[in-house]
Amino acid sequence: MSARERILSKLKAKMPSTVAEQPDVAGWFATHRVVESAADKASRFRACIELAHAEVHAVTPANWLTTLREVLRTKDLDKILVSEETTHGSAVLDEFPAQGIDCQVYDMAIEAWKTEMFNATPASLTAARAAIAETGTLILWPDAAEPRLMSLVPPVHFVLLDAGKIYNTFFEAMQAEGWANGLPTNSLLISGPSKTADIQQTLAYGAHGPKELVVLMLTEDEQ
Repeated sequence: MSARERILSKLKAKMPSTVAEQPDVAGWFATHRVVESAADKASRFRACIELAHAEVHAVTPANWLTTLREVLRTKDLDKILVSEETTHGSAVLDEFPAQGIDCQVYDMAIEAWKTEMFNATPASLTAARAAIAETGTLILWPDAAEPRLMSLVPPVHFVLLDAGKIYNTFFEAMQAEGWANGLPTNSLLISGPSKTADIQQTLAYGAHGPKELVVLMLTEDEQ
């Protein structure tokens, strides 16, 4: 028997013979987190993410494009990056160019337009898959239609969120969305504009990535 085999044999001999009992995570959350109405979850999500310096606008299917256009003009922005492969991106492309807003599309490999992406793309619009009320967090699942750079590079990031997809906790979101059945290559949890405290331990916003986060919270009725 080699030295390696002897070491492995000793390790295996000391391994426990039974698998430790797994904690009842669902049971814990069932008794430690209140059940909230959709309106309460939307209200708590908004309060939490606004505390993290995000900007939230309650919108409806009828007025979200108008609100987006008004916010762009308020911020003196006349260009936005959208995905032509999404319903919301197509809606922007149908209306905004005629109103003087330049619409870029992510339709080629980043290597072909990296300079423009990093230096001449002031804003972008993506959709959130869901959100978490407890922490004021957006959940994004980047894909080929809306790559991750759309939400990480432009200085102003607009996010369209369906208020009906706001969950009480991270656990509730994972359960309801079926995360155990498959995850994307990467997912993003966003709780405000970029920030860092690396410099003199002072919290600074907009140090890297989006300097502003604007959430268009889509509801049937304005909140």
